[in-house]
Amino acid sequence: MRLASFTARGRTSFGVVDGEGVIDLRLRFGVRYVTLLDLLRAGALHEVKPAITGVRPDFPLSEVELLPPILAPEKILCIGINYNRDAEYKGQNLKETGYPSMFYRHPGSLVGQNHPIILPKESDQLDYEGEIALVIGREGKKIPKERALEYIAGLTLCNEGCLRDWMRHGKFNVTQGKNFDASGSIGPWIVTTDELDPARDLHLTTTVNGEVRQDTTTAMMMLSFADLIAYVTRFMTLRPGDIISTGTPLGSGMGFDPPRWLKAGDVVEVTVPEIGTLRNAVAAET
Repeated sequence: MRLASFTARGRTSFGVVDGEGVIDLRLRFGVRYVTLLDLLRAGALHEVKPAITGVRPDFPLSEVELLPPILAPEKILCIGINYNRDAEYKGQNLKETGYPSMFYRHPGSLVGQNHPIILPKESDQLDYEGEIALVIGREGKKIPKERALEYIAGLTLCNEGCLRDWMRHGKFNVTQGKNFDASGSIGPWIVTTDELDPARDLHLTTTVNGEVRQDTTTAMMMLSFADLIAYVTRFMTLRPGDIISTGTPLGSGMGFDPPRWLKAGDVVEVTVPEIGTLRNAVAAET
């Protein structure tokens, strides 16, 4: 299933994207589950298919405004330097240490499908980072690696956009440059694991104005999805709706000489065929 949060006719809801239409689950579940996060926290994902069997879409997809799939998640965890990127990072082999680079993002730093990513007045070094993001479906702590994939509700896409100069303000952190309002995006929807096996090799591409900038597969990840969940839950509890953005491959704008920063009017698309395409244009802050 493709699960999405959206606004239609002035009302925020969530539902299933079915072909070129959307089935409104809030109409079916009423006050029981008002948001997709409510559904996940209740462990009620299994109730969706019976609720939509034989049901026609309520809205054409073209008439809804897609939002970040999970509104107000408790945690958005981001993983750095998790692909084989020796050209950028020398001597950092996560397969040997097992310790990923990590940081937080706040929900307001990520917009939904077709919403503008904002180039702020404080910087001209807006960069893109195409990534696959995990959406957690079950609460867990100290999860063994061999069971970690059972805790994933589904996969979505993330453009983990950032302001590179602001990432260098502090010696040991990147939080500032990763959390400008509306500097990245997530979506367009979540593909659930009953239709997409998170253990399979997934092909990720990122384009800017149609030019391929990033092109890799998850086979190039140094720490797998299961590795990441097992590591994170050694020190914190993951809860339904939590998001882990799993790292970006070679090809971001800072890797070019000279760097190729995003500018107003650019269009960034992150694609995994089994998930879809996350598309956003860049707009200057007004």
